[in-house]
Amino acid sequence: MHGSLRQWRRAATVLLAVGRAHPGPSPAAAAEDYEILMLQRTQSSGFLPGAHVFPGGVLDTSDSSTDWLQVFKPYHGPPGFGLTSFGRPRESYPEVPFESQTQSHSLIPEDVAHRICAIRETFEESGVLLLHPAGAETLHLPRAFVLPDDLASWRTRVREDPRQFLQLCQRLGCMPNIWALQEWSNWLTPFVKKGGRRYDTKFYICCLQEKPQTFLDMIEAIKCEWLTPTEAIKKFEDEEILLVPPQFYEIRRLTQFAFLSDLHKFCLDRISEGCERWLPITLLTLDGIIQLLPGDELYREDKDFLENNLSIHKKTEEIMGKGKKIHRIVLHSRNNYSIHVTIQPKYKHIYPENYSGFKSHL
Repeated sequence: MHGSLRQWRRAATVLLAVGRAHPGPSPAAAAEDYEILMLQRTQSSGFLPGAHVFPGGVLDTSDSSTDWLQVFKPYHGPPGFGLTSFGRPRESYPEVPFESQTQSHSLIPEDVAHRICAIRETFEESGVLLLHPAGAETLHLPRAFVLPDDLASWRTRVREDPRQFLQLCQRLGCMPNIWALQEWSNWLTPFVKKGGRRYDTKFYICCLQEKPQTFLDMIEAIKCEWLTPTEAIKKFEDEEILLVPPQFYEIRRLTQFAFLSDLHKFCLDRISEGCERWLPITLLTLDGIIQLLPGDELYREDKDFLENNLSIHKKTEEIMGKGKKIHRIVLHSRNNYSIHVTIQPKYKHIYPENYSGFKSHL
């Protein structure tokens, strides 16, 4: 079990949501009044090549450096750094120990390090700077920071040495705007193959007043798109973009909110609740793949399935027709997923509505 858990590297990602200045031209875009930033990974990427993802990446030891204390001082500091969120996953299965890439003894809490990581990686991949000028008033909906003239050189320096992000903040007289990020979810990469890359990823939402400029690095990301949640799902089903199950699930969850103001208020209302950590377990059927999520009657909190898949000698339709307590994603094909949920969410959160793709066989 310990050998398996070492494979999960801590990571953080941000769902950037901004209001649309004008209604979108397509019926799909008209469903919501906001868009989210999605980046297409390079085909040569070692993880999720070609997929559309939210900006983010892996924690670096510099994200929990005590040097950040001087950046936040005297405005915010330990133990809470002005955050009111719960800060730790509400569910303990499976236990994920600290790795060498983070410092459990640091005065920088794990939640703060995750937020710094998410902001740093967003800058590296998209050029968007989520910073807060020291002493400035906190806005209801924050703005992205005005980009420095030497953006390209700073981004190169930060990419080559993450410690340079702290230097950038000091130079600009700013702090990473950790308060603009609201906890949303926490996904563990499911087992795919022995030795495969696996991540323990915190998902945050950041609602912005206006759309920031983006500047792709053309190294990790080769394309950026601002899409409404409904538009993103439509593009996925039309095989214009590729989404992996966690991104698909979270985008479907966002379709529950037609207005950016409602999404922002929802995040603030549950700010002290924290989020569950989910490890999907893959169930192989005779004709398809089902990802089981916590709460599903077939889900097993068993260490044997940390590095194994479940399998059953039945067809997907037969299994789906019998379940009562269901929380699962059905993968019909590369661009056709469906979501089925009959259980109630915890901690004031919300689940996606049941959804079957346009080519669903159920």
